[in-house]
Amino acid sequence: MSSSTDNSAASVSNKKRPVIAIHGGAGAITRAAMSAEKEQHYLQALEDIVASGQAILAAGGSALDAVTEAVRLLEECPLFNAGKGAVFTHQGTHELDASIMDGRTLDAGAISCVNHIRNPILTARKVLELSPHVMFTGAGAENFAREHGQEMVGADYFHTDERFEQLQRAKSSESGVVLDHDGAALAASGSDDPLDADRKFGTVGAVAIDAQGNLAAATSTGGMTNKQAGRVGDSPIIGAGCYASNRTVAVSCTGTGEVFMRTLAAYDVAALMDYAGLTLQQASDKVVMEKLVALGGSGGMIAIDHLGNVALPFNSEGMYRGVGYVDEAPQVAIYQ
Repeated sequence: MSSSTDNSAASVSNKKRPVIAIHGGAGAITRAAMSAEKEQHYLQALEDIVASGQAILAAGGSALDAVTEAVRLLEECPLFNAGKGAVFTHQGTHELDASIMDGRTLDAGAISCVNHIRNPILTARKVLELSPHVMFTGAGAENFAREHGQEMVGADYFHTDERFEQLQRAKSSESGVVLDHDGAALAASGSDDPLDADRKFGTVGAVAIDAQGNLAAATSTGGMTNKQAGRVGDSPIIGAGCYASNRTVAVSCTGTGEVFMRTLAAYDVAALMDYAGLTLQQASDKVVMEKLVALGGSGGMIAIDHLGNVALPFNSEGMYRGVGYVDEAPQVAIYQ
């Protein structure tokens, strides 16, 4: 089992300073020969996106704006499984999910099973701001997006050759279905991604605290390769894959979605802090390294508490992640 912390973009204690943390998914280190060039592409993308969030916070912007923009940029980057570059369902389609929560008001917005919204996180933000409801799904979510001026795209917008090849490998595997989290031993794909694309939890997220002490969290995903159409994981579920409350913590998760839902992983961190008096590191470690593992769950989370402490625990071999305090260089990492 991997440790929950490392000295590079991991556990930091720097109170009451604006800070943002992001993740681009967790998983197993690739079995193919790793490309230093490809790894650098991932690290540079993480650094650039952290810097964008830092700039919003440095200008006095809200945590909500910072996480929205960070996740939008992650959705725009085909290296990650959200938005452009989302994985394929078994039926060869794309189904995207996203959620966002404002720790100041406990307002939240979420959408699931959409396939024509360019940036699901922007629509989730509109749900938070403009709707009395918290979640829309499928056609209803897409109608809401159109009514509120969201950019719509053809299904082919999300296509990348790498993701399509990933689907073909999954379909030809012995089981016929390969979930991002099952660790199935597929034939070496030749991928030079730092984390094995066939065994990676495809989710992105961001958490932040702003100069006013407000927290926010956002999560977005393209789902799992070769999943059955209509399956929804933890990413758009408030309390499971995303949670924020100024009283305690902001959390975004990535991992075995069904287990994160069954344990209400994101909210459980907040509850352990609120009711049991655990620190951020203690609470997040207990959830990721103990509770999830006990049910066979793998993955990780990023979290910032109401004091500005940061934790990024994961029980997989790696997690794409980055942290940026205002006026400091971003810290980014993939492995332990």
